[in-house]
Amino acid sequence: MATSNSLLSEEQFLCPICLDVFVRPVSTPCGHNFCMSCITTYWTDIPVCLCPVCKETFERRPDLKVNTFISELASQFMSLQVADAHIWSSDQQQARGGGAAVLCDVCTSDSQQEAVKSCLECLTSYCDVHLEPHHRAASLKRHTLVDPLPNLENRICRQHTRFLSQYCRNDELLLCDICAASHHANHDVFPAQRVYKEMKALLGDREAKVQWMIHERLQKVRAVKESVKQSQTKTKDAIENSVRDMTTLVSEIQKSQTEFVNMMEKKQKEAEEQADKFISGMEQEINELQRTTVRLRELKQIEDQLGFLKSCPTSPLLPHTMDLSTFTFNRHEEIRHMQKSLSESVSQLRILLNRMNTQIKEIADSTYVSNDTMLRYMRQYPVDVVLDPNTAHPLLILSDDRKQVRYSSSGVWRHQIVSPNMFSEHLAVLGQTGFSSYKFYFEVFVGAKTEWCLGVATASVQRRGALVRSPGCGLWAIWFLEDKFETFSSPNVPVYLGKVERVGVFVDYDKGHVYFYDLQAATLIYSFTQCVFTEQLYPYFNPCDNEYGSNLDPMIIVPVHLTEWTEDSESQ
Repeated sequence: MATSNSLLSEEQFLCPICLDVFVRPVSTPCGHNFCMSCITTYWTDIPVCLCPVCKETFERRPDLKVNTFISELASQFMSLQVADAHIWSSDQQQARGGGAAVLCDVCTSDSQQEAVKSCLECLTSYCDVHLEPHHRAASLKRHTLVDPLPNLENRICRQHTRFLSQYCRNDELLLCDICAASHHANHDVFPAQRVYKEMKALLGDREAKVQWMIHERLQKVRAVKESVKQSQTKTKDAIENSVRDMTTLVSEIQKSQTEFVNMMEKKQKEAEEQADKFISGMEQEINELQRTTVRLRELKQIEDQLGFLKSCPTSPLLPHTMDLSTFTFNRHEEIRHMQKSLSESVSQLRILLNRMNTQIKEIADSTYVSNDTMLRYMRQYPVDVVLDPNTAHPLLILSDDRKQVRYSSSGVWRHQIVSPNMFSEHLAVLGQTGFSSYKFYFEVFVGAKTEWCLGVATASVQRRGALVRSPGCGLWAIWFLEDKFETFSSPNVPVYLGKVERVGVFVDYDKGHVYFYDLQAATLIYSFTQCVFTEQLYPYFNPCDNEYGSNLDPMIIVPVHLTEWTEDSESQ
């Protein structure tokens, strides 16, 4: 690097460790110079204190002091570097978009010339004419001249009138060499040129990062806009298709209703016509029979034997009549049968409609998730459920591990201990442990049972006598009967059709939700929502009796295997 003073070279002021101009230079006993922070760090990282240049070893770490002479020379050298590096002139002018020329501070405003040099001691910029005394006068020749700089007063230390060549990272201040040595001796002070380059590089990195962030966000905005367009199209299609399907369904239901009404009216008309024809025939036969009765009475009144025998035919005077056993009229039974069949179909349709409304509500509440996803989520909260024999009805038999319960009609359970907590009428048993917060999940195998009841009950659920089937009874359970499900609290209202083998029960205590899932089909059987739980909940099991056929198989609490479920789901 060229300088304005050929007696000084850059190599003379470079630290052998950081290879940059000295900052707070110190001299080791062997005569080599280093930045104080560089040599201090170097000795901290090695076990033996030695000189990095000549490798001379010191028995103890030298007490180093800043070499003020070398520091002064380094400061002057840094001042002379300004013109060549263009740190404070050309770069800032480029930052301002080229910037205006620096004018001579001595020229009058009428004929102000462009400056050729700036004096760091005079804090003045001079044109060629007014610079001449600095070349002639001995006292001015010692001043430091650099390329023209604007705002010189902002580049000089006001206290020491020296060039601001250092930068303190701790205080984020520009310093002269005297300030750096006196007031910032223990701070991280570096040459302003070095910090400038580092910060410029850092700004470049940050600018690149910001540009990339802008690029990412623009891509994201474009993707979201495109997604919105697709969503609009899909929403429009979904609305049109759903409205068309529902309208078709409503139309078909209305058509079925019309056909049903017409069919019923036609059947009724045919039945009435048949009945009218039968009644008309019966009326004719009655008239004939009445006339026959009169004829028979007349014959009975003839006293003359010969006359009687001549008048009375040998065959009975009975008219031809219909065999009444061949005619039946049980239209009301046909109507009852048709109404029952229709009610079953309407119940199935209502179940599907309720399921559709539930899904619509879940989507509206942003809570809709697939059954597979919901099952994987619920299986993260398994609990170990064991049955409590103190609550079991006397006709129930528990397995030794208290994981199974079945009905037995052969008498009292062999290990029965009379307990006030047992169910006296319902064939039920509770789990050993109650839950009063958070979430819990368990699974039950019911196999081919024809009737059973499963759910959760409060600690205060009624144990003695019949349990009233109402929403406030303290029991949230589903009841399976042959081929359909209903809730315990709402009898005779089907909520799901078909049989299941394995049931998952999930309770979110804090949200007030209870879910029942058919694990084989990965389908929701029923869910209680918006429940208010105020006490502990216990798993509830009721294997039921043989009212609907052989039902002696047990209800079995089975272990929850999340990995098994994941593999099964993936294989499907």
